[in-house]
Amino acid sequence: MAVRIIRQFATTKQNARHYSSQIRKCTIIPGDGIGPEISTAVQKIFAVAKVPIEWESVDVTPVRGPDGKFGIPQEAIDSVNRNKIGLKGPLMTPVGKGHRSLNLALRKEFSLYANVRPCRSLEGYKTLYDNVDVVTIRENTEGEYSGIEHEIVDGVVQSIKLITEDASRRVAEFAFKYTKENKRRKLTAVHKANIMRMSDGLFLRCCRDTAEKFPDVKFEEKYLDTVCLNMVQDPSQYDVLVMPNLYGDILSDMCAGLVGGLGLTPSGNIGINGALFESVHGTAPDIAGKDLANPTALLLSAVMMLKYMGLNEQADRIQLACFNTIKEAKYLTGDLGGKSKCSEFTNEICNKL
Repeated sequence: MAVRIIRQFATTKQNARHYSSQIRKCTIIPGDGIGPEISTAVQKIFAVAKVPIEWESVDVTPVRGPDGKFGIPQEAIDSVNRNKIGLKGPLMTPVGKGHRSLNLALRKEFSLYANVRPCRSLEGYKTLYDNVDVVTIRENTEGEYSGIEHEIVDGVVQSIKLITEDASRRVAEFAFKYTKENKRRKLTAVHKANIMRMSDGLFLRCCRDTAEKFPDVKFEEKYLDTVCLNMVQDPSQYDVLVMPNLYGDILSDMCAGLVGGLGLTPSGNIGINGALFESVHGTAPDIAGKDLANPTALLLSAVMMLKYMGLNEQADRIQLACFNTIKEAKYLTGDLGGKSKCSEFTNEICNKL
């Protein structure tokens, strides 16, 4: 499949007005494990491409709050609130009592209500599928991930799935605008309203109501299990999908698997007053510090960030250089079937700019 340049990511025209060719400050959270290495790679590529960005690096090592639980340092929160735009490497949440998920905490702190993940087949990197071009849009703030759990009696735990009309309508409107402004062909609402009639039923009703405002967007409704089945049979059946939090987490990872995995998949979290773009793969501590990591996911997430900021010319050049490097297959990291180092892969992208 021929490489296609990702269309403008911004879903509202006013995004471009907030940014210009003047140097803008962006928060960068290098993250854990391989995070600092791939963050350095992205910064180097941006410098060679002369992107008008000044990076403000912050550490999000958890700090203990007044409630005794660990959370995000205030300096990091202040930086994102100040800059309204950020790029984040992978973060590790320690397993154990008292540790909140930092990824979830960031989404809640900045009201990052919509997660957007484009999954496209890349020319030169062969997978089982050659025709994948799917965008998943996931409600990012509630659902099963609200974290409302308690033990009723010994051995019986209840987890509450929270679905609200405001959050459902907000992500539905975002998805319809995204589909229309990016000239996509169809939007599919993914749900299980046949089983969870009230919660998923509310989400689906918000999608139906929003569809009436966008008569020029082709809209359909599909059960989650049906979408999963159809996706692995023929991904071309779908275009843009919108869904509640848990379904989006699962389905977006599955779609990433169709094109080569999370190491090739960008991700953006859109909020009311800003956005945070991130790589969604793990921290890979086994290869950290060995110059073996693949920076593609974080780089393509940074490309999404540039498009959100209206810096389309720089975004397209960087993306094309990355895609051409993968297509030529001379400097590929181990996860892509090559033997090159992260620095060699990065240098080749820089040479193509």
